[in-house]
Amino acid sequence: MIRHILLIKFKATVDTNDIAKIKVLFESIPNKIDGVVNVEWGLNDSPESLNQGYSYCVLMSFANEKGRQNYLPHPEHEALKKKFVPLLDDIVVFDYQV
Repeated sequence: MIRHILLIKFKATVDTNDIAKIKVLFESIPNKIDGVVNVEWGLNDSPESLNQGYSYCVLMSFANEKGRQNYLPHPEHEALKKKFVPLLDDIVVFDYQV
């Protein structure tokens, strides 16, 4: 299993409705792309204030390397990026094997 973590910092001008639409797109990915097992979406609520402006996290689980390789060039992923990337101020992407 591979975990794929996105730490997201949206532009200050991004509206909460746009964020909600992106959340729905992310959460629909397991139904559209083979090898994507799960997607979790979360809003930072840590009391430590160490998030450095990153307000949201997406945690995706891929069944294996084949699932990740299927996801990366997939047309559904590309469609999501077209809507998602213009809203970003910054992002951190981090993958690891479980």
